[in-house]
Amino acid sequence: MSRCAEYTRRAIEAGGVDIGNTRHAKDYGGNLERAGFREVPPGSTLIAGDVAVIQPHPGGNQSGHMTIFDGTTRFSDFRQRSMYPGPGYRAAQPSYKIYRKD
Repeated sequence: MSRCAEYTRRAIEAGGVDIGNTRHAKDYGGNLERAGFREVPPGSTLIAGDVAVIQPHPGGNQSGHMTIFDGTTRFSDFRQRSMYPGPGYRAAQPSYKIYRKD
C-alpha cells in the first residue's frame, strides 16, 4: 500500500502544521485549506513547502497521490523525479491542485 499521504502529512507536521488525516491522498485539499493553505493558480512557480494533491488515474491507485516540494525536489514516500509519481500518472496526467501555506 502506498504511503504518500502519510509521509507528506508527517513532513508538514514536522514544520509545525497539523492538517489532520484522511483516508485517501486525493481528499487532503480540504484539510490543507482548513490548516491555512490556499490553492495557487495553475502554472504558478513552485516554492518550498508547496503541496500537490493529485487525483487518481484510470487503472491506478484510487487513493490518488500527495507530494511536497522542498524547493528543488518533490517528496512523498520516495524522492520523485517529476510532479507525477510514476509512468501511469505521467501518461494519464490526472488533475491536481497545488496548495501553499502563507
